Amino acid sequence: SESPTRRPYMPVRYFIMKSSNLQNIDISQRKGVWSTTPSNERKLNRAFWASSIVYLIFSVQGSGHFQGFARMSSEIGCEKSPDWGSAGFGGVFKVEWIRKESIPFQFAHHLLNPWNDNKKVQ
Repeated sequence: SESPTRRPYMPVRYFIMKSSNLQNIDISQRKGVWSTTPSNERKLNRAFWASSIVYLIFSVQGSGHFQGFARMSSEIGCEKSPDWGSAGFGGVFKVEWIRKESIPFQFAHHLLNPWNDNKKVQ
């Protein structure tokens, strides 16, 4: 289902999405979809419905870079994607890519995550 009309007084949420490989990022950028583990689905769906906007910041594990960011544009459904195989992924959801660029973590080291013991965002 599509995004409801967002309310400006609702919070904006941000999530770092770690991918095991660059191929998944490429698929997402081409097709405008993403899939994550079932353990993340509940958090993301809750944020989608309770927030004015949900930004997803993507990074391939071990790359030392962010690969870009997107806006979550639908809730996560039950439909699975053959693009991700069946390796523990849940349903797919729509994303709208805003920026596709490799950015080194060092450019964001001034950002600290208060919900993760003020560790650097990476």
